[in-house]
Amino acid sequence: MENVVELLNVTKKFKGFTLENIDLKVKQGFVTGFIGANGAGKSTTIKIMMNLLKADAGSVRIFGLDYKTHEKEIKERIGFVYDGNVFFEGLNLKDIKRIVAPAYKRWDETLFYQYIEQFDLPLNKPIKSFSKGMQMKASLAIALSHHAELIIMDEPTAGLDPIFKRELLDLLQELMIDGNRTIFFSTHITTDLDRIADYIAFMRRGELVFNHSIHEIAENYALVKGGLDLLDRDTEKDLVRVHRASTGFEALTDDVSAVKNTFGDNVIIERASLEDIMYYLKGDIHHV
Repeated sequence: MENVVELLNVTKKFKGFTLENIDLKVKQGFVTGFIGANGAGKSTTIKIMMNLLKADAGSVRIFGLDYKTHEKEIKERIGFVYDGNVFFEGLNLKDIKRIVAPAYKRWDETLFYQYIEQFDLPLNKPIKSFSKGMQMKASLAIALSHHAELIIMDEPTAGLDPIFKRELLDLLQELMIDGNRTIFFSTHITTDLDRIADYIAFMRRGELVFNHSIHEIAENYALVKGGLDLLDRDTEKDLVRVHRASTGFEALTDDVSAVKNTFGDNVIIERASLEDIMYYLKGDIHHV
């Protein structure tokens, strides 16, 4: 099984927003970062992946299986980590474990207590007394304790302090060492992904703009800087989006080799960060 998740032509219509013909494949054994501005459609896509929302059209396969006939089997293999509390606030972790554990064939009691200790979580305090970071650690501990093969994380670092955020990213790197897990990590904070992501899927206005490896993105996308005199209808064909200023232009390209052929040594070419790419692609893809 090469792909853990396969969405094919998935569409979901709401009043004022449409998720449009999403073709998304998530490769097994890798970290896929799912980026896009707030409201781009990331959470809707995740809800469809988890069968919390039904697509209006298209097919959804998880681990090669269909929710219609294998929902319980699929959900046993998924761990969901959210940035807020998904449990009853009055319950403590012991109560939650007592409720959650029987739902999973592969629940591992020893592993659960190992993560509780590692994350320094109190077993007897109500979840509502936990900080945001502690709540997220709790949902991660539960996801890991039933040996989830696919861990879906929806904005897990939002509101976390920088130290815990770094600890979390280190932990996620450790989890990937054995190659059995797949992580799908939704965020609008792109710097979180610089250290851990193998693939980046980018959503904009309900559409999937691209799903590329970090290597492909580094090879193909770049910032181009130069004088305004270099721009004309032909040279701009190699640029995705151009910003002009009195001092010159800055542009994004998705074809570095074409830019080198067109402009030669007359421009400066710099690595484009994920944030740069999101910024330049936030509007429609056309030359301005």
